[in-house]
Amino acid sequence: MPKTFEVKLVRSAIKANKAQSAVLAGLNLRRINTVRELPDTPAIRGMVRKVAHLLEVKG
Repeated sequence: MPKTFEVKLVRSAIKANKAQSAVLAGLNLRRINTVRELPDTPAIRGMVRKVAHLLEVKG
């Protein structure tokens, strides 16, 4: 069974720069309180680190 973790967008991306907005779009996080279950891969971890100040990570 592949390892996964949940990511929740808890802060708005209105003031985020274009790179951070692109990362959120890549993670499919569009609105506040959206939750996605993502695979635990190095690429996804790097994306989450870029916008960690906007997210809440579980698991």
